[in-house]
Amino acid sequence: MREISALRIIMKVFIFAILKFGLRVLYAPLKLFKTKNRIVYLSRQSNDKSVDMRLLEGAIKEELPDAEQVFRLRMIPDGFGAKVRYCFGVIGDMYYLATSKVAVLDTYSIAVSCLKHKEGLKVIQMWHALGAIKKFGLQSVGTKEGRNEKISRAMCMHENYDYVLAPSKATAQFYMEAFGCRADKMKICSLPRVDELLKNDGVSARFFSENPAISQKKIVLYLPTFRDREAYVAQELKVEFSEGMDNYHLIISTHPLFSKVKKDDRFFYNGDFSTYDLMKIADIIITDYSACAFEAAVLMKPLYFFVPDYQQYSQERGLNIDLKAEMPGVTFEDAEDLCKAIAAGNYDQDMLYRFKSKYVENTNNNNTQILAKFIAMLAE
Repeated sequence: MREISALRIIMKVFIFAILKFGLRVLYAPLKLFKTKNRIVYLSRQSNDKSVDMRLLEGAIKEELPDAEQVFRLRMIPDGFGAKVRYCFGVIGDMYYLATSKVAVLDTYSIAVSCLKHKEGLKVIQMWHALGAIKKFGLQSVGTKEGRNEKISRAMCMHENYDYVLAPSKATAQFYMEAFGCRADKMKICSLPRVDELLKNDGVSARFFSENPAISQKKIVLYLPTFRDREAYVAQELKVEFSEGMDNYHLIISTHPLFSKVKKDDRFFYNGDFSTYDLMKIADIIITDYSACAFEAAVLMKPLYFFVPDYQQYSQERGLNIDLKAEMPGVTFEDAEDLCKAIAAGNYDQDMLYRFKSKYVENTNNNNTQILAKFIAMLAE
């Protein structure tokens, strides 16, 4: 089995080497095209604009009304044929990289990291999370859940960034490791989504008009990270909230990439509401290793961590933040103990404020404008 695994790794490295060579040959003539007054966004997190990109697009229109903004957003599809078509889409990414002044991405991009770009192109990594409790990127290379080291090198993981956005100096330390970049490439700037979270848009009234049956209960929102045990962990919470927690209504909002948690009307809601909407209406938020913990902290909502696999996850994936040390009294491995703490209602808001201040420095509702002005400066 080890020989088969090693052979697969060798084959993948070989395939990536051929792919990189082909892309570099194709990219050379594209760089002869004239650079335009253009900003290109790249992502494989979603086929649609993220809230960060949507807000940033509007702010840049005000700063640079004549600039063209192009969105190249495509998730990697299933199926061989679809993946081949995706590869042709990468050629389109290359054209826009060759003809843009600024590239903004929120994930790894083959075209960004594997090619040599014009000197005038500025690449900004605007990661798709507001922080990192768990290790990721180059931090997790060689771990059980991370990439193989040889494959990571073959893919030129997270190379060619001019700037990496981080919401705080503490987070910047993690990001320097995850993206393999120096301190001078770090730009301390919270994501535009912070402004969205802080906006008073009347979502509570709309939510409870569509869900009157739970309007008298405290809403507990469970937002887990993406992992194989998610369905099992969610079931533990379902059992506890079904017994003796009559004054609370648990809503389970699973990770977008996870579909194994079956919809249960007892723990759902009516209406079309985003994760940010749900966070705004929630009285209490439970998560595990998800970066939504930082968003909950921005809202100063009582935040609890349910981590029944804490030791295992720490060893197999690795953590940037020792939750038990930084958030004691609200980090639980047992669902029953968690529910008892919630019911007791003795929450340390000062501890939550320290957590928020350490990991999200700017919560002044002007993050989108700050980032737009920075990009406008680079695009001049």
